[in-house]
Amino acid sequence: MNKEEFAKVYRHSLAHILAKAVMEIYGKENVQIAIGPEIADGFYYDFVLPKNVTNDDFPAIEEKMREIIKRREDWVCKELSKSEALEVFKDQRFKLELINELPEDERLTVYYTGDDFVDLCRGPHINNSQELMNCAFKIKSASGSYWRGDEKRDQLQRIYVYAFLNKQDLKEHLRLVKEAMERDHKKIGPALDLFMFQPSAPGMPYWLPRGWKLFNALKSFWSDIHDEHGYQEISGPVLSSSELWEISGHWGHYKENMFVVPPANEGDKIYALKPMNCPNAILAYKRSLHSYKDLPIRISQTDTIHRKEKSGELNGLFRVQMFRQDDAHTILAENQVADEIADIMKIADEIYGTLGLKYRAELSTRPDDYMGDIESWNKAEAGLKAILDNQYGEGNYEINEGDGAFYGPKIDLQMTDALGREWQMGTIQLDFQLPLNFDLKYTAADGSQQRPVMVHRAIFGSFERFIGILIENFKGAFPFWLSPVQVGIVPIRPEHNEYAEKVAKLLRRNRIRFEVDYENRNMKEKIKAYKNYKTPYIIVLGDKEAGENTVSVNVRGSNKQIQNVPLEKFIEMCNEMNLEHNLELIEEL
Repeated sequence: MNKEEFAKVYRHSLAHILAKAVMEIYGKENVQIAIGPEIADGFYYDFVLPKNVTNDDFPAIEEKMREIIKRREDWVCKELSKSEALEVFKDQRFKLELINELPEDERLTVYYTGDDFVDLCRGPHINNSQELMNCAFKIKSASGSYWRGDEKRDQLQRIYVYAFLNKQDLKEHLRLVKEAMERDHKKIGPALDLFMFQPSAPGMPYWLPRGWKLFNALKSFWSDIHDEHGYQEISGPVLSSSELWEISGHWGHYKENMFVVPPANEGDKIYALKPMNCPNAILAYKRSLHSYKDLPIRISQTDTIHRKEKSGELNGLFRVQMFRQDDAHTILAENQVADEIADIMKIADEIYGTLGLKYRAELSTRPDDYMGDIESWNKAEAGLKAILDNQYGEGNYEINEGDGAFYGPKIDLQMTDALGREWQMGTIQLDFQLPLNFDLKYTAADGSQQRPVMVHRAIFGSFERFIGILIENFKGAFPFWLSPVQVGIVPIRPEHNEYAEKVAKLLRRNRIRFEVDYENRNMKEKIKAYKNYKTPYIIVLGDKEAGENTVSVNVRGSNKQIQNVPLEKFIEMCNEMNLEHNLELIEEL
């Protein structure tokens, strides 16, 4: 058994220990146990308990778990008939529900921990509790959950526990958790006045002035790169009739995730907010005739799209219901696919590389609810596999069976952040279906009408989620070119405001983002406010600076103040940093 397999076994076994500990503390007759699976960093178990578990209860539960482990009890697996299992769990209603759903001739397995605790489980598990002696665990939290994730069913208490093979691994994980909390975009974003959420529009972020400057800086960077690679940017309607979504296949495969607008009057059309941009790009292509000389045609789009999510799945900017996808759709001939995807990978390299991010590629294949014929799918999958084989070598990438889009297989780009976490960000999808559904054509060299193929692709995935990751990656201290406010201007006294206005005018003319604090208050308070906003450069203006046309610069992350910097030199340096997209600040001028 390798380390990963053993991790699943000991974490799942510890979940049984937790359930037994809770029953001993609160009384077996007072506890209903639901399910307790292992997860990436530990496990959880769902209960109905006679009281709400709080942080104050964690030490006692942990101590009881350690006590049970020290008993060195044997774990015994038994196979039962359905009727026998119903008798064993006659007082546990959630287990009874699970058992009753099984066929009458089903053989079930249960695991006994000692003589007084039994759980319905497929296993495998340890043989004796002493195998858990060296494991390290710590209760993470207790929260509410619903039986089977259904908010109309029983409300349960879910106890999450971190669990690792040894104390050192747990200690390192807790360090990373602490670091992740310090980087949490849901705290940093509002603290920096970047975005907010309101109950009236759940999962739909409000971009505040500073956040919108950040958004537009990222959008400008994205647009410039795509201009260089021959993309044409469009914008299309947010609302379209169901007829369009029926042709695209979204109505049959994605309707439950769409916001549908019911007809106001009988006989009116049904409309829906768009969950994807692809039909807009297709209709833009169809507005005129095209020949093989026009291909590939690259259409980019960053319109707002909407996707319905369960309220419990919303998570800051990471999981929202309204967002702007950095979409692009290329319509091309089959023999152009390899070159086109290679060019998309170059764009990904440039974007991720500029931001200091690393990524790897995965291939996702045909899902169960696929649209179209199997031959087209086989051809598309073989094409993407050949591209990845050529770039990475055969077998040097992961294949996610059944994880493709309903209209085509895809290459997913998995990005690694500052904490070593992986995020599925970019995606490149090869599609033979929508060109068929919308009857797309182009005139070939011999004058015949041919069917093009389509490549759907995104590099960020969505601006919102990508910005959330960047907030955490940089802890809100963005590189100069991306910072919402690049320069904070601090006139020392009101008589220096006139020179501050001159500096501000010059910064504005050079498209350098700034703010000025003209308030008649202590200079240190002004500087502190800009530092709290993680402003890259804070320039202080007093008598000497106004008289000599210079600035004194406080560099973010440094306690030094660089004095007597000629204003023109400071402007020149800011322009260079905007053009070169440096990640580091220049600390000496």
